Amino acid sequence: MSRSVLVTGGNRGIGLAIARAFAAAGDKVAITYRSGEPPEGFLAVKCDITDPEQVERAYKEIEEKQGAVEVLVANAGVTRDMLLLRMSEEDFASVVETNLTGTFRVVKRASKGMLRARKGRIVLISSVVGLRGSAGQANYAASKAGLVGFARSVARELGSRNITVNVVAPGFVDTDMTRALTDEQRAGIVDLVPLGRYAQAEEIAASVRFLASEDAAYITGAVIPVDGGLGMGH
Repeated sequence: MSRSVLVTGGNRGIGLAIARAFAAAGDKVAITYRSGEPPEGFLAVKCDITDPEQVERAYKEIEEKQGAVEVLVANAGVTRDMLLLRMSEEDFASVVETNLTGTFRVVKRASKGMLRARKGRIVLISSVVGLRGSAGQANYAASKAGLVGFARSVARELGSRNITVNVVAPGFVDTDMTRALTDEQRAGIVDLVPLGRYAQAEEIAASVRFLASEDAAYITGAVIPVDGGLGMGH
């Protein structure tokens, strides 16, 4: 049965792969994007999740055009990497505002319709960095670690209404961002990964789709690492 799916930050990279996976399964897929031209084939809604009014407008448009959101994938995120002593207040606050507070906004808004329907699937995209840390990414790691506590708290609140809330924590993924690294940098990262390669965005999408499926109906509050073994033990 076709569901109404929303993927935030669904215009490129992991988010786009997730949107395509749901669309291929026959779901109606909306994506939010902040800049640039969105990909074709989806209900694309321009929305900066740091702005509550834009979030509300985006949800109203999605609800009018494809129905209340039944599956939410909170993927939108930013980085502003800097060593701690050089990191400004703005560097820290802006990353937390998008990655953590922005996720709070979109989850809160989606949960209203899910509570009425007494069903729903929420998947948050965190990162291996949120579990094991990374020098120069204190702001990003804090925001992504915060998603775990947030998801588990919301899972406890909404579980009685048949709403699951889970987290996927990708490792290093072969995207435009990682392709911009030097060959030396890429090789150094691969050396840390037990499986010896980058993930494909489609591999992250497959785990997200599983968590949104009936096969995962009894999984909530879980953190699923898709990182080639990089974060094991965390």
